[in-house]
Amino acid sequence: MAPTAGPGSKKGILERLDSGEVVVGDGSFLLTLEKRGYVKAGLWTPEVVVEHPAAVHQLHMEFLRAGANVMQTFTFSASEDSMEKWEDVNAVACDLAREVADKGDALVAAGICHTSTYKQLKDEARIKKLFQLQLQVFIGKNVDFLIAEYFEYAEEAVWAVEVLKGSGKPVAATMCIGPEGDLHGVTPGECAVKLVKAGASIVGVNCRFGPSTSLKTMELMKEGLQAAGLKAHLMVQSLGFHTPDCNKGGFVDLPEYPFALEPRVATRWDIHKYAREAYNLGIRYIGGCCGFEPYHIRAIAEELAPERGFLPPASEKHGSWGSGLDMHTKPWIRARAKREYWEKLLPASGRPFCPSLSKPDA
Repeated sequence: MAPTAGPGSKKGILERLDSGEVVVGDGSFLLTLEKRGYVKAGLWTPEVVVEHPAAVHQLHMEFLRAGANVMQTFTFSASEDSMEKWEDVNAVACDLAREVADKGDALVAAGICHTSTYKQLKDEARIKKLFQLQLQVFIGKNVDFLIAEYFEYAEEAVWAVEVLKGSGKPVAATMCIGPEGDLHGVTPGECAVKLVKAGASIVGVNCRFGPSTSLKTMELMKEGLQAAGLKAHLMVQSLGFHTPDCNKGGFVDLPEYPFALEPRVATRWDIHKYAREAYNLGIRYIGGCCGFEPYHIRAIAEELAPERGFLPPASEKHGSWGSGLDMHTKPWIRARAKREYWEKLLPASGRPFCPSLSKPDA
């Protein structure tokens, strides 16, 4: 199958999902740009959008070439309660995402996230006003659809969906929860039901947990929707890190967070497996969050190329499942040029004094 840029249509997000198309979301910008020296860990505010727009544009381009067909605006925490000049950040982020999306068969999704105000005050009117202010910028930029992401509490996520739904644009809602549910004890299935009833057309999880844990949570969400007789499209954007030892709070409670997570990075073959298992679960919006790099997104695109009908441009420079190694000068490396080898490999960490699991902070 020859790599191409995609089918070239400009269907909307719901039209694509309704037709069974696999939508690949881009990865997270936060940790990637922190590692590249553009964002400071802490509040993770996206000031880089106005300070170094070329860096954001380049990362969007890399995700597009890798196979993403949703460019999500880098507007995480870009609200009045988190940073100054938040309006400029939101506006420029939309422009950057649109500029890249227009170079391929991609859509622009504008995102809002949880607020610090919720934990402090639980003031519905105040929080909804924060969301509404961001939404006004997104509507002015005519984004294709909206995402409410990274919510620890179903109640706040519902408030976000209610605000975004008023725009008339499709709304996706994802929570940063594991199989135990939100931090108020609402189960994943109940969270999904609440979000759909609030008006979300797409529901799922993003961040906080690795591929296997995120898929377990998605299975519970799907079961909850089925039990309630509700239908919605499913979306998963897991971490690019393995987190089997996380507690309810996810990877933020690991002692390695955020500066020593590299030993946990998923291989491209792990992400092939994640993409296939997500697809088999009925999920059609598949992407990544913190820890995902463009080569991880390419792994999703290559694994699901038969279903999507094309390979991404980045595959022109990559031999799937090691093809190309058969030309290597070393015979033992040539022997690795097959899918069976990489699927069965249990990669070593190279860290002889490190435990395989950690004890999360309380």
